[in-house]
Amino acid sequence: MSPAYRIPLGNVSLWLGLLVMLLACVEAYEKISDKTLTELLRPNNDFDIHNGALLSPILRTRVPGTPGSTAVLNHFADFFRTTLPKWTIEVHNSTATTPLSKGKEVPFRNFIATRDPPWASVGDVGRLTLVAHYDSKIEPEGFIGGIDSAAPCAIIMHAMRSIDAALEKKWSALKEQGLYDYLDEERGLQVIFLDGEEAFQDWTATDSLYGARALATHWDDQVYPAMSEFKGPLSSISLFVLLDLLGSKSPTVQSWYETTHWAYQSLGELEKRFKTLKQFKSASANPWFVDTDKDGHKLSPMGGIQDDHLPFLAKGVEILHLIDFASFKGFPPVWHTIDDDGEHLDLDTVEDWSMLVTAFAAEWMELEGYFDHPSAPSPRSDDESAELEALRLDRKTEL
Repeated sequence: MSPAYRIPLGNVSLWLGLLVMLLACVEAYEKISDKTLTELLRPNNDFDIHNGALLSPILRTRVPGTPGSTAVLNHFADFFRTTLPKWTIEVHNSTATTPLSKGKEVPFRNFIATRDPPWASVGDVGRLTLVAHYDSKIEPEGFIGGIDSAAPCAIIMHAMRSIDAALEKKWSALKEQGLYDYLDEERGLQVIFLDGEEAFQDWTATDSLYGARALATHWDDQVYPAMSEFKGPLSSISLFVLLDLLGSKSPTVQSWYETTHWAYQSLGELEKRFKTLKQFKSASANPWFVDTDKDGHKLSPMGGIQDDHLPFLAKGVEILHLIDFASFKGFPPVWHTIDDDGEHLDLDTVEDWSMLVTAFAAEWMELEGYFDHPSAPSPRSDDESAELEALRLDRKTEL
């Protein structure tokens, strides 16, 4: 037995205080309070399909290698550089031939943004990774892809902006108090907007998932320095959360993987709490997360849904696939049709998704107590006076 370590009596209060703060910081998974749920920042007009700052620039054709794709890629870069300047951004480039390129190499560009604790080495940070593809189908001509996947990209952007200040406040407090050395693990955030998910002709193993396949292979070849906590970029992904086909009314999301069913259940619980608090704008009475009460050992088989997660899943990454699909209804009716545009998005549902992803990321990063802003307006303000609503909007503008 090791000899006992004696704490000087005069420092007992200090040590007790540090212990309380330390336990709060290293708790495995901390739920956010109802108060925080009701005060999370809302996108306001950012999802307006005509001039919303987040969504509208993505609602255009964006086939890989075209000017539309470049414009959307620049939109992502401008957003992070101006709104989230402490994030690290990079573009992963690759090329491949397609069935329509006549032997010519088509460029594919994955956008990656990362936010790690300022004191941590890159190989020591496990990241919550939020993913969506930003390319659009080449056919039908003029295809926009509102749910597939302009809205998911905007949802992720809103969520990261909403928690960034709280994240900075938490990390600053840990650094000032010298407590970061006592953390069980270093946690960071990562956003990936993948290019080339859609097939150019017919979906096959080689005509699909161009960006995802290239990035998974590239990261599999990368090795962090010796003595790092993680071997490389793939093993540092604590959870790969893929958002796809989100933005239609009354979504149905199933749980596909036993090892991440707990995270799926956390989202299902957040959905119930938002609805109980009357903080969802959409009117769906049915639960979105239909497998919340299921035993993780008794989930439905994958069912053949192919998406950007597959190259990462094949390399051992933990996957949470958030896609609107159910065996009894299939994909949303607008899927892969010309009607999948901004006008056919249900913007109340899009906003609710953005709040749900924000809350999930806040819980993952254990940000309870670090949000510092006035109460957000309730989404159900029909009975409020115009004067009070204007006052609330003014207060949010000041943020």
